[in-house]
Amino acid sequence: MKVFTRRSLAAAGFAAALALTVSGCSGSHSESTARNAQGFPETITLAAVPAENSTDLKASYGPLIKLLEHETGSKVEFKQASDYAGVVEGMIAKKVDLAFFGPFAYVVAGTNGAHLTPLGAVIKDKGLQPGYKSYGLTRADQSNINGLKDFSGKKVCFVDPGSTSGFLYPTAGLMEAGVIKSGSDGDISAAMKPVYAGAHDASALAIAHGDCDAGFAFDTMVDKTMIDKGDLKPGQLKTVWKSETIAGSVFAANNALGDEVIGKLKDIFANKIDIEKLQAAGHCQGDACRFTDERAWGVVAVDDSAYSGVRHVCEVTGSKKCKG
Repeated sequence: MKVFTRRSLAAAGFAAALALTVSGCSGSHSESTARNAQGFPETITLAAVPAENSTDLKASYGPLIKLLEHETGSKVEFKQASDYAGVVEGMIAKKVDLAFFGPFAYVVAGTNGAHLTPLGAVIKDKGLQPGYKSYGLTRADQSNINGLKDFSGKKVCFVDPGSTSGFLYPTAGLMEAGVIKSGSDGDISAAMKPVYAGAHDASALAIAHGDCDAGFAFDTMVDKTMIDKGDLKPGQLKTVWKSETIAGSVFAANNALGDEVIGKLKDIFANKIDIEKLQAAGHCQGDACRFTDERAWGVVAVDDSAYSGVRHVCEVTGSKKCKG
């Protein structure tokens, strides 16, 4: 993934990011905003940040936008942001109504003053639960690396200091293993030679090619995505550590929309958005119904408490990135 992704909330100037992110947005979408016959704002602004290999982000939201417009009677105005700092400021300024957040970004948004309510988390396939894991990885032929303790003194690939599964959870794991000290991101450079690859696939490739002795990436990237693409061979990397399950990427609503609208949106996201329903409604066909650039199958209900684990890891690590 690029430096600014749903799993990478890099530090950025909020004012500058806001100008890039929400320029051209219509006025404040508070409870006093003009409503249509169904009680929704006449225009709903949805913001998202590109993930890896995203050439046309809006197209990946197409089926979802069509369904939302049908269900709400509103025009959905899509905004592609360069980073989440701008999305958060857009939420605070009431210029963004809905946004798609990674778990870390969702938590940091709240920390920085955005008042938002989770509407639903995405799932990859029917019947699955939302969420994913961080993997600690090395090459299969590395017999001297079999756990996080063995990362000490090695050249280790992380994704980005703002990445949930590529930095935050790995940092907590390294602390638990006694490799780095707690607080201020653990002074990682004193314990190993960190490399920030900027992307989960880039981190995995650097490990596979020997540019890093070990490193981190999220589970489906190395178990499926890169293998399906031919970038990795099955068994080329070995997993020596797995994090606890991390809450999934989430759609969240600006609380300025009001309780009634948010209640209706929660019902739509939790009960009416999946591939089968999108196709039945005629909004798309087949694999084109997978939405967002995470290629989601559907959305399921999720509560804010699902992200308590991320908050706990922030407390344990003392990571400055948790403060935005």
